[in-house]
Amino acid sequence: MKVLITGGAGYIGSTVATACIEAGIDTVLIDDLSTGRRDFGEGRGLYVGDIADRDFVAGVLADHPDITAVIHCAARIVVPESVADPLGYYDSNVGKTIVLLQSLRDAGIARIVFSSSAAVYAGESGAGVDESGVLAPSSPYAMTKAMVEKILEDAATAGDFRAIALRYFNPIGADPRLRTGLQNPTPSHALGMIMRAKAAGEPFSITGTDWATRDGSGLRDYIHVWDLALAHVAAVQRFDEVLSEDIPYQVINLGTGEGVTVRELVAAFERVTGEVLPVVETARRPGDQAGAFAIVHRANAVLGWRAERSVDDGVRDALAWAATLRTLD
Repeated sequence: MKVLITGGAGYIGSTVATACIEAGIDTVLIDDLSTGRRDFGEGRGLYVGDIADRDFVAGVLADHPDITAVIHCAARIVVPESVADPLGYYDSNVGKTIVLLQSLRDAGIARIVFSSSAAVYAGESGAGVDESGVLAPSSPYAMTKAMVEKILEDAATAGDFRAIALRYFNPIGADPRLRTGLQNPTPSHALGMIMRAKAAGEPFSITGTDWATRDGSGLRDYIHVWDLALAHVAAVQRFDEVLSEDIPYQVINLGTGEGVTVRELVAAFERVTGEVLPVVETARRPGDQAGAFAIVHRANAVLGWRAERSVDDGVRDALAWAATLRTLD
C-alpha cells in the first residue's frame, strides 16, 4: 500500500506520514514548503511543488503508479489571516484542491481522505456535536473546509471518487518521539498562548468567563496529534470497508469525546510544569464561541479508533517539542 500525502511536510501531514510508515504504508509527499519543513520530508519521498501545478502532479503520479490513496492535508489554516485575505484562502484551499482532484481523477486515483475541521460546526453551545450537527462556518478558513467537503461529496456522488472527510477538533502535542511537530513553537491556539505567556513571564488571559460551560470559560476538544495520525492510518486501511458504491462519501469526527475548558487547560499546564500560571479574566472577544466537543461514535464504529492520549500528554509533548525546535533552529 502506498499513499500520497499533500502538505506532507507540515505539522499534521508529517505526523500522519510517520504513522503510515510505522504501519507499513509507503509514503509519497507533496509540499510547497510555504510553511512546511524540508527536514520533515527527508526519506519519505518528498516532492517540492504546488498541488495546482498539473504537470508537476502528473509527474509525481507517473513516478508512483502504485499510489492507492491520497491524504489531502495541504491548506492554509490561520483563521485571522483568512479573515484578512479571504480571496487568498479560497484560492489556496478550494481552487487548488479542485485542480488537484482533477489531476487525481485523470490518473484514476479514486480514494481520498480529506483533512477537514470541526470549525465547520456552529460551536455555540459548549456541548457535544456529532456529524449531523448544524454547520455554521464562522471564518473564511472554516468555509473553505465546508466547501471542499461539498465538492468531494458531489464528486463522489458523480462517481469520480470515494472520499472520507475527517473533521479534526483541536490538535495539540507532537510526535511522542519528537521527530516532527508544530513549525511554530508558540501557535495561536489556547495552549500556544499559554506557552507564550509563561515564557514571557506574563499572566495568561482567559477571554470570556460567562459561557454556558461547567466553569464559565470556553471549551474545546483537544486531541493529541499522534492519535489524529493513527486515525488517518485506520481510514486508509479500512477505506474499502467504510465506503462502497452505495456509500461513496462519509464524514467522521476526530476528537477525544470530552471537552476541556480553558481553566482546565491551564490546570493541565500547571500539572505538567509543576508551576503556577498566573491568569487574568477578560471579556469575550468578537467572534469567540463557547466551543464544542466531538461525539465520536462513528469513528469508534467504522474505523475501530479512539483517542488514547490525555490533554496532559498533549501539553507535555508540545512543551518538549518547543524545546527541541529551538535546538533544531
